[in-house]
Amino acid sequence: MLRRFHSQSPPAETPMTASPLSLPRLREEAAGCRACHLWKNATQTVFGEGPAHAQVMLVGEQPGDKEDLAGKPFVGPAGQMLDRALKEAGIDRGKVYVTNAVKHFKFVPRGKIRLHQKPNTPEIRACRQWYERELATVRPTLVVAMGATAAQSVFGRITPINKNRGRLIETNDGHKALVTVHPSYLLRLPEADARAREYERFVDDLKIAATQLTHDKAA
Repeated sequence: MLRRFHSQSPPAETPMTASPLSLPRLREEAAGCRACHLWKNATQTVFGEGPAHAQVMLVGEQPGDKEDLAGKPFVGPAGQMLDRALKEAGIDRGKVYVTNAVKHFKFVPRGKIRLHQKPNTPEIRACRQWYERELATVRPTLVVAMGATAAQSVFGRITPINKNRGRLIETNDGHKALVTVHPSYLLRLPEADARAREYERFVDDLKIAATQLTHDKAA
């Protein structure tokens, strides 16, 4: 059932005018993005990838260390967790569009290690133009927001995960969205039992997306 989102969080930002272009053209433009300072230390812009008219768009937080080096989203440990969960949910990753709310890796160097840092609201807002333009170009049936940063970008406001996960929500611009956790959250859980339980919940959330796709194909 489709439900309209109601929240005590601040009003959503006014959507920008997002003219659809080809994904290669958008990727080329995003490569030179200087809308915030994160480009200065990142290796490169990590743009989304997937079919140009995918029915499902998966939105994560930002590229990690592996993604920053490879220039592709979700190729590190979190990406491996996502691939496994998608397969169990009956979704072919090759048929979905995968991207991030923030396109540059934000980190703090610690010797040879680059430690992930969560993007702040100004950085999310600065990068939201690219999500909006990807959305206008791909025009998916369903957007899956994985984690708090992705949800903030998708809804244009801070959106609690636990309160809203596992159900279809209508965004202010009329798209259907599904909120769930980011796969990296599962990797951070210290106890195996808790990790297994939360992984099953994550798969169950993705199964909602798979069911929605089944309905759309039948229609």
